[in-house]
Amino acid sequence: MTTLKVKAIKDLWAEFEVPGDKSISHRAAILAGLSNGVCRIDNYLPSEDCLNTLNAMAQLGATHEVLETKDGYGPTSIKIQGRRMKLSAPSGNVDCGNSGTGMRLLAGLLAAQPFESVLTGDASLQSRPMGRIIKPLEEMGASIKACGDTPGCAPLRIKGATLQPISYRMPVASAQVKSAILLAGLFTEGKTTVVQPAETRDHTERMLAYFRIRSIRTGDEISVYGGQMPESGDFRVPGDISSAAFWIVAAAALPGSHLLIKNVGLNPTRTALLNVLIRMGAQIKDVVLSEEYGEPYGNIEITGKPLRGTEIKSEEIPNLIDEIPILAVAGALAQGKTMIRNARELRVKESDRIATVCENLRAMGAEVEEFEDGMEITGGKPLKGAELDSFGDHRIAMAFAIAGLFAHGETVVNNTKCIDTSYPGFATHLSSIKNGRSPR
Repeated sequence: MTTLKVKAIKDLWAEFEVPGDKSISHRAAILAGLSNGVCRIDNYLPSEDCLNTLNAMAQLGATHEVLETKDGYGPTSIKIQGRRMKLSAPSGNVDCGNSGTGMRLLAGLLAAQPFESVLTGDASLQSRPMGRIIKPLEEMGASIKACGDTPGCAPLRIKGATLQPISYRMPVASAQVKSAILLAGLFTEGKTTVVQPAETRDHTERMLAYFRIRSIRTGDEISVYGGQMPESGDFRVPGDISSAAFWIVAAAALPGSHLLIKNVGLNPTRTALLNVLIRMGAQIKDVVLSEEYGEPYGNIEITGKPLRGTEIKSEEIPNLIDEIPILAVAGALAQGKTMIRNARELRVKESDRIATVCENLRAMGAEVEEFEDGMEITGGKPLKGAELDSFGDHRIAMAFAIAGLFAHGETVVNNTKCIDTSYPGFATHLSSIKNGRSPR
């Protein structure tokens, strides 16, 4: 079992880049694989989740050539051979590992293929609800059977069909569901529309545009016409702001610290974390340097200040859902109450993140009240080191490693191999920060 051992630090002065964005890497592998030629993808995230999607596309015929690798992890630069929208039947089950994004987006593709396929994953992924994509994809004409031990869960047996365009109002704001439907819509002979109840991250729309696929946005409606094919082109993945979030919170909550995160994604549908921290009193400046590849990216500079509690608004939740574990840690380090509600979606992530965050915060001495859809944290009470479990959840593991940087005594986070699903090299970066150096 892998562990992280952390003690309190007195200061944090550093500048560095975080690995490529996980959400964008998934989509880059998929759109390049559907394209009409060869695409070079740089700064690809060599995490287990994204490698599973890359390998899944290879199983479906979109093979790749590795150009550069990150030692000990996997490829960071690749060339992908596009299949001109015509995938081939896999020889076996397609393994998505731990990735809900990979499984849901691939389901959108496989729903339109003239063959039967099975999407599977690890035990955690097989416990996550898939009904939210099964329903709209079956409305489009596919046949999908959830074969898991838990009703509505993977493995998914997908019998592809000639799909019909639909207009679908999502009951829950989800970029994964939206993306699965839009990708399936590319294989129809008409206009497919998704209506979202709240703003969700818009990587799919931006990347469709970059690969010369036209989509239409009217208010909360996003539409795509079938019959379009991604135009091949080179693409660079920006740094992942969800990975940067751990260091941003660490610097923001440590008075006197200074941190510069370079070349990180600054998509407005992903930066709600910064707005919340600024409300908490953090001094943060972000500068967009370029949108060359359709996604804005740039630098974030943080100067540490004392934080105060805040209420995270319900409309902010969909665009910072991945950052709530580390924002809960920020709440414990702030003075006053931090309220997080309308976040029931956290209960069906890699772990039940409401329960796991509350359990670990209490173990460190924080005052927290758990609700069905969130939590209230009364911050300011000194944290104490503790032995904690990650519950197999990468964001829980990293959030509580950061909490350990502020605790009296040693904090041990067990079961941290899961971090490789999103942030290969996190332990090395943490070691550099603990030793007062900028990670390389």
